[in-house]
Formats: sequence, C-alpha cells, structure tokens
Amino acid sequence: MADWIGYQWLVEHYGISPVQAFRTDSAIAKSRATTREDGYVHEYYPPVARPADTLIGHLTFAFKHEGVQLEFLARLFNVVPVTDLEAWVAAEPTGQYARRAGFFYEYLTGRQLAFPGVTAGNYVTALDESIYLTASQPTNVPRWRVRDNLPGTPDYCPLVMRTARVQQAEQYDCAQHLVDLEVEFGADVLQRSVVWLTIKESRASFAIEHEEQHVDRVRRFAAVMEQRCGRHDEPLSEDALGELQSQILGPRATRYGVRRSPVFVGEVDGFTEMVHYIAPHWRDTSALLSGLRDFAARTTGAAALVRAAVLSFGFVYIHPMSDGNGRISRFLINDVLRRDKAIPAPFILPVSATITSTVVSRRGYDQVLELFSRSLMRKYAEAWRFGAEQVAEDGVHFNLQFDAYRDALPAWRFPDMTDHVEYLAQVVQLTIEQEMRKEAGYLRSLRAARERVKQVIEGPDVDIDRIIRSVRDNGGKVSNKLLNEFPALADESLAAETVAVIKEVFAQL
Repeated sequence: MADWIGYQWLVEHYGISPVQAFRTDSAIAKSRATTREDGYVHEYYPPVARPADTLIGHLTFAFKHEGVQLEFLARLFNVVPVTDLEAWVAAEPTGQYARRAGFFYEYLTGRQLAFPGVTAGNYVTALDESIYLTASQPTNVPRWRVRDNLPGTPDYCPLVMRTARVQQAEQYDCAQHLVDLEVEFGADVLQRSVVWLTIKESRASFAIEHEEQHVDRVRRFAAVMEQRCGRHDEPLSEDALGELQSQILGPRATRYGVRRSPVFVGEVDGFTEMVHYIAPHWRDTSALLSGLRDFAARTTGAAALVRAAVLSFGFVYIHPMSDGNGRISRFLINDVLRRDKAIPAPFILPVSATITSTVVSRRGYDQVLELFSRSLMRKYAEAWRFGAEQVAEDGVHFNLQFDAYRDALPAWRFPDMTDHVEYLAQVVQLTIEQEMRKEAGYLRSLRAARERVKQVIEGPDVDIDRIIRSVRDNGGKVSNKLLNEFPALADESLAAETVAVIKEVFAQL
C-alpha cells in the first residue's frame, strides 16, 4: 500500500472519491524518483519530505507540487470543517497557499469564510500560467489578493495542462499550413477542394453517428457548415444553438431546443442494458452552458486549437440540446477556428473525415470521450437503473433513474480537458497535412488526367471524369458497366491507351 502524501492523503483521510484521476500523485519512498505513464506523473519523495499530517500540511504540499484539481477541491471543501480553513487563513493571512485555499473555497462553494480579508502582500495567481491554460484577462480579487486567471467560472471551469503536446497545439499555425498547400497546389485547385471537403465533413460527421446514408441530412449539414461557421456573434447562446439545431435537423425532427429530460449514451434492448455515459441533470444544463460561454469569453485570444477542443468536447459532455448534440459539437470545431482566424473562409477542415478514416482513428475518438465517461460511470455504477416509465417536462418518455446527479456535478463542472486538446490537435494536423493534401493532390491529378484522356477520347468533362473514376475504382480496368455507358471504349486499343494515361497520371499522387 502506497504511503500517500498531498492530494491522495487527503482522499484517504477525508474519504473522498473524485471521478477524475490526479495528473500528479505523490508518495513517500526510500529515495526521490519520478515515473510517467500516459500523461500522468507519479512522484516519490524521501521520508524527510513528508508534510505534517494535517489538512494544512497536505493541501499546501498539493498546491506546491501537484497543481490544482478543481473537482477534488470542490468535494474536499464540502467535507472539511470550515473552522480548520478559517484557523489557517487567520494564522497565515499573507501566506500564498492559505490565500489560495481561501479563494478556492469561496470560488467553489459560493460560501464565505469568517475572515476580514487580506490587507497586504503581492497578488498571487490562482493558476500557474506556465502550467495551465488561463484567462486572457485575469481579474483581481482584493479580499484574497489573488489574481483570478481561471479560464472559466464556478458554473463551468475546465482545466488544460500545458503539456509538451498542448504547447505544440498552441504553436500550430493552421492558416500558414493552408497557405503552404495553396502555394503547392494553386489557389484554384485548393478552392475547388473546399466544396468537396465541406460535403465530406458533413458525411463523415454523420458516419460517426452511423447515419452517413441520409443524403438530405448530409447536404443540409454541409450547407449549415458553409453558411454559419464563424458568423454568429454569440454562437453558444441558447437562441443561436436553437437556430443551429433547427437548421441541422431540418423541419421534420421530433424535438427541438434545450432538453428538459434525462439523456444517456448506451444500448438498451431486450437482452442488454448498458449505459456508457449519463449527461448532467437537465436543470443544470443552462448553468453549465452559461459557464461554457464564459470560458469562450475569458479565453478569447488564447490558442484557437485549444479553445476549439474544450468548447467542442465540453459541449458534447454537457449535452444540452434535445437532439443534434454530436453534430453541433463537431460544427463548433470549425466555428471556433474560423472565428479565431485560425482558418480563413471558405475553408472547412474535414476533421470528422480524419476521425472516421480508419477503424483505429474512429476508436481514438471514442477513447478520448471515454477518458471522462468511463471514470464517471465507474464511480456511479450502482447509482443508475431502469424503472417505471415517466414523462419529462419536455414530453420525453424515459425510464432511466440516476441517483447521483448532485454528487456528480463537480466532475461535470470541472473537467480535465488536457487529453482532448492533445487529441484534437493531432486530428487537425492530420486533416491539413494529409487529408487536405490528398484531396488537393487528387483534384490536381484529376485535372491533368482529364486533359490527357481528352487527347485519346472526346467527351464533356462530366463524361471524362466518370471514365477516370470508374477505371480507378475498378483496379485500372474498364468495367462492363462503363462499356455499356461509353461504347467507344469497346475499341481495345483505345481502352488500353485510356487506362494507361489514367494510371500514369495518378501514379504520381
């Protein structure tokens, strides 16, 4: 059994069980050592480093060496005797860790300590800016002489650690990489690829939800992507989301607007009852959504890729709408990138196409969602069940009973989004440097092949393109279907020359 110190000591001492794992944990060992595993750090300290076995001792150690974990602190401050905190800040009114403890207590609980306030000393930041994503415009809290640079508000405050991969995401210049593609392939080819990529993004977004065969829905979502990305002043307002949802779903949906009923992700049939994720209580969604808007406002000017990841995944975890949450969350990626001028109009990054490009890539998307959902459902495995059918405020019939909405709220309010940022940054990089490059290369080769084939066989562009695609799709052969459609290809020498030209051009891709 590990001899824990810091946050883990507080977990055991106060009987707290957070949903999310600590990014850093610490234990006493024979000598100093550090091990790293999948983005998590395990620190080992010699016995001389052991803090006093008190709230003050271990919380000071945690602030100093293990960072900030808002979900845990919210739970801790609801069980520790408030007099212990008041005694601490009274004894060390200018101590930076006591001040942070007092600030976080009031920030997370909405309650005020019996303390007159700090009258002297320099301001300290709530978060270390070298370690975390922080607000672009911090606000001073004179009572604690703490600079509130948290990226959100008490309603919703996701944290992102500035790991090496997150810092790479912060530095990744989407616009410059698009310029590089334009230089390589030409503005005309790249612009032509935009039309197809918008459709491709729409189809792939539906593929994530296994609905890619619905042609009308695909076209409708593509039109929404083209018309709305980066254009609404308040994209996360309930009115704007309602309009967006209505345009995405079309006129024949059964439900519109913000949900007022339970929602879960899982499989329920006559043989299986499996719940993978339960979204927050519908009466909490407005506050969470308001907090998400506040995050967008407080981080204005921060790296667009980081903001896009938090807003997209944050939205899907909150799941505020009656329908269309997945599509809206993926729309938000391009919306934020366009709004933050990381990508210029009319470009749409087909990130969903990258996600669905392979089984491994699709599994990667599921895995990043499960980083939060699996931990949540593991903690509350005994808190849900299916019971008698009820009718919700919005008329939805449901039979899911979940007893832990209130207890789970700190996890929903304060998610760790570090891995989500790292994931989306990788997807965007692959999208621009591989998917878009491949599409532009294909269009350039198609144009070249069209001109070469026209030297062999006459026909309008649409017919020549049809021949080219068919030959490529049929492994470099002329199919019987193509022969029936274009009898001229029955001439074996003409057909052979046509195939040879197509192969030669596309061999350079």
